[in-house]
Amino acid sequence: MPDLLLELFSEEIPARMQARAAADLERLVSEGLKAEMLGFEAINSYATPRRLVLHVTGLPERQPDVREERRGPRADAPEKAVEGFLKSAGLTRDQVEEREEAKGTFLYAVIEKRGETTANVLCAMLPGLIAGFPWPKSMRWGAGDLRWVRPLHGILCLFGGEVVPFAVDGISSGRTTRGHRFHAPAAFEVASFEDYEQKLKDAHVILDPAKRQAIIAKLARELAAEAGLALVEDEQLLAENAGLTEWPVPLMGAFDEAFLDVPAEVLTATMKKNQKYFTLRDASGKMANRFICVANLVAADGGEAITRGNERVLSARLSDAKFFWEQDLKVPLEEFAAKLGGVTFHEKLGTVGDKAERMAALARYLAPEGLGDKAALAARLAKADLVSGMVGEFPEVQGIMGGYYARAQREDTEVAQAIAEHYSPQGPSDTCPTEPVSVAVALADKIDTLVGFFGIDERPTGSKDPYALRRAALGAIRLITENNVRLKLSEVLYENLRILVKQLLVRKNYGGVILSSEDKKGHPLDKDNPDADLQKYLQGRFEITFFREEGELTQFGRGTRLQPKSPPATLLAADVVKSQLLDFFADRLKVQQREKGVPHDLIDAVFSLGGEDDLVRLLNRVEALQDFLTWEDGANLLAGYRRAANIVRIEEKKDGAAFDGPVMPDLLEQPEEKQLFEKLSAAKAEAAAAVEVEDFAAAMAALAKLRQPVDAFFDHVTVNADDAALRRNRLNLLNDIRVAVHTVADFSRIQG
Repeated sequence: MPDLLLELFSEEIPARMQARAAADLERLVSEGLKAEMLGFEAINSYATPRRLVLHVTGLPERQPDVREERRGPRADAPEKAVEGFLKSAGLTRDQVEEREEAKGTFLYAVIEKRGETTANVLCAMLPGLIAGFPWPKSMRWGAGDLRWVRPLHGILCLFGGEVVPFAVDGISSGRTTRGHRFHAPAAFEVASFEDYEQKLKDAHVILDPAKRQAIIAKLARELAAEAGLALVEDEQLLAENAGLTEWPVPLMGAFDEAFLDVPAEVLTATMKKNQKYFTLRDASGKMANRFICVANLVAADGGEAITRGNERVLSARLSDAKFFWEQDLKVPLEEFAAKLGGVTFHEKLGTVGDKAERMAALARYLAPEGLGDKAALAARLAKADLVSGMVGEFPEVQGIMGGYYARAQREDTEVAQAIAEHYSPQGPSDTCPTEPVSVAVALADKIDTLVGFFGIDERPTGSKDPYALRRAALGAIRLITENNVRLKLSEVLYENLRILVKQLLVRKNYGGVILSSEDKKGHPLDKDNPDADLQKYLQGRFEITFFREEGELTQFGRGTRLQPKSPPATLLAADVVKSQLLDFFADRLKVQQREKGVPHDLIDAVFSLGGEDDLVRLLNRVEALQDFLTWEDGANLLAGYRRAANIVRIEEKKDGAAFDGPVMPDLLEQPEEKQLFEKLSAAKAEAAAAVEVEDFAAAMAALAKLRQPVDAFFDHVTVNADDAALRRNRLNLLNDIRVAVHTVADFSRIQG
């Protein structure tokens, strides 16, 4: 079966867009072919700096023939109805059939349509697909109307070795292409994909980006090994260099050793971001004064001139970095920190200086005994490097530079480390801080961000998360769980809200009002007694609104109108913020644990009990529950629980009453219900005692003992007895199964 080869040849496509563009081309053509009932064996896309390529194998020569039957009106229907049917079918009266059915004789149109040739389908489909290609950024050039990422120069399109003729904005398809811009600029013809790929290689173009990456990695490692060094692996940088070159040639250069006095992270940042260079390490693991750049041609002098030119450019870049480093070292971190009051964090949450103050207070609260002062100091200085020259030039080293500056001015080692690590972890593979001061500061940063933005009702919606709150929550979860930090999350959230509101209340440039979330009646801020307003807010029933200037509020009472001169900052009621954040943490925890193979319903089963906001204890419960359900007794008890819960739920709905009263021992008649009552009483006490000491495996084992008496009860006892008192007692007994099991988890949340 024939193949399709499509090449869209243009000026250089930005490396960051190539993979997405190749995937989009593959997706759009695949969808188009399927819509035209054209199946295929395989479809592959490729990208180089100057071309997007698609290869589809196993396409049929033409579409399948189609036979369609349409039922029309009755044969004796009004003339207008018959004419309308014939017109829609494209047939005349003598071309339709009459068929007798139970309800009369109806007209049937049998339409047979011969499939179009695949070449013609492609001629019709591809021009619109190319013209409407979804580039994130595109441009027009010359007198044409086509929008493309860069000027499009040529279209190669072959089906079964023959040209598929069409044109886009005056550019006609053909069988010619070009090779490397310098090594093989002349046009040449191709006959098939295999011919195309080989001729491109002969013309110094490696079509497959994966092969270009492999070449760069192999040659770069060999160059490093020859110099007794090791390549610092970077998959993102490798892919970017492959996207910048059609014929990659790695070269090694050097820079002045004096630049190694600058922190390695800064050197790496400027080499990677600005120059796309790979860094190298010596045998001791330290950064070497060598780099690897990737040329896009084979130079006659072996690349010497290219290397020297790259060395000159890098020297200028590193000179700038060294200047910023030396200048920043002259300024104490405290002086930088004092400038944070002029940097806005968010108009409703104050400045970065305000955030640093909140972080300091919360870090002190979170830190282990004896480390509060260190944690508070580290938090106050954590954001100081944001106003340094180095971070202004290289934002990606924020935090890291603060750690270097702290060490340079001889701050405590734990303080400097906490400053350097306070943004971590920023992803699932990022290293998580482990030192107590670092954990307290990093946790304070993330929780304050979450509390602040949830407080002003700036939550993530759908795929939008402009303040990276999902990442902050996942980072907080990792800090807590991986370091076995024992805390009640709801109490930490309230403490953060207390810190935030108190900070806002004591500002002299704020007027304000507390609004009740129940009756919407308000009263002015009591500036002489801010703690009273703070306590009212923390009771959970009030929203609190702050206005930037006094005199912005009209008289309170009926018909009160608030007419602020500037946007007010309103914090949702404390209970609302806490509830929303706990739900958010639960959702993020499900995401994190799902990647570890933990079903989300088990987390729901524990979280939904209420009051369980110690994430370490919660995950211990989940682990024990997951293990328990793999036992035969556990699975059977789950089935028995569901049966009991369903019976109680149905009967409660029928009677309009709850069966949650105490079980009356003197109404227990049959041995099986007596045994279940005794075992339930013992299992509840045993499970509760085990939960108290956080031995969740033991709690599950206690519940497992209920399997046999529950089975026996259902086998021999009639729940809905004729005697009303007996029936109620047995339903109360079944409800007791729910109560016992809920000691460790809400089994109703467990799926499957």
